[in-house]
Amino acid sequence: MSALTPSDALLARIADALERMAPPRAETPDFAGADAFVWRPSPAGLVPVPKVNRVDIVLLKGIDRARDTLLENTSRFARGLPANNALLWGARGMGKSSLVKAAHAQVNAMRPAGQSALKLIEIHREDIDSLPLLMEMVRAASFRFIVFCDDLSFDGDDTSYKSLKAVLEGGIEGRPDNVVFYATSNRRHLLPRDMMDNERSTAVNPGEAIEEKISLSDRFGLWLGFHKCSQDEFLAMVDGYADHFGLAVVNRDAMHHDALEWSITRASRSGRTAWQFIQDLAGRLEQQL
Repeated sequence: MSALTPSDALLARIADALERMAPPRAETPDFAGADAFVWRPSPAGLVPVPKVNRVDIVLLKGIDRARDTLLENTSRFARGLPANNALLWGARGMGKSSLVKAAHAQVNAMRPAGQSALKLIEIHREDIDSLPLLMEMVRAASFRFIVFCDDLSFDGDDTSYKSLKAVLEGGIEGRPDNVVFYATSNRRHLLPRDMMDNERSTAVNPGEAIEEKISLSDRFGLWLGFHKCSQDEFLAMVDGYADHFGLAVVNRDAMHHDALEWSITRASRSGRTAWQFIQDLAGRLEQQL
């Protein structure tokens, strides 16, 4: 075998250097090893979550209609039937992200024998532009996936929403049949009002400029609104938590009085506020949750 010429040797060294510089190929995860994962874009991969931070679906009070609608959509999807992407929008602390995680657990708990477990993949807001890479990884898998983004919104000159639009419906490949996308947001259209107003004032055709961005939320077939709860609903949340954890409440009226005072000091009545009160109450009662 003849020796390499100096030019051939140089080209070989360049090829080796480029191969070392190239990002490692994303490894297909063991989807059977966990029911939940977190997407990590660099290096590309899915990190299994052994124990998901969630509450039981029976503890989510005051959101019955949204709960039933999302459960039905998720159940259909898990059974291989058509299902919609879902946008859970509205008041903070009212259980939007808790409902997504609880619905995932409930559908898996109720699945018939022989049906594969539904997988939950969380993608962080700042990693949305890597969504096509994630879709490539799960497209050929034998499992079905909820891809979940909590607190999704876009500001300023952020153009990563275009990646999401393409994946949901607009791209040449589109959303894989084994994937549904769930997102939570405080904004119904995922964009701040001042950003939309600015588009109207500066664009040559204001209608088209706004349509480009609002069309993102149209990719979600389900819009589930979450609104501030009433006093009765707030107290029902507190009672639900107290009963579920078996807290030794001697005087329920006194507990309600303390819970309302707790909500007033935080200027908020929500599921999150109720849970924070319960943690404080359990600590005062020296009980574990």
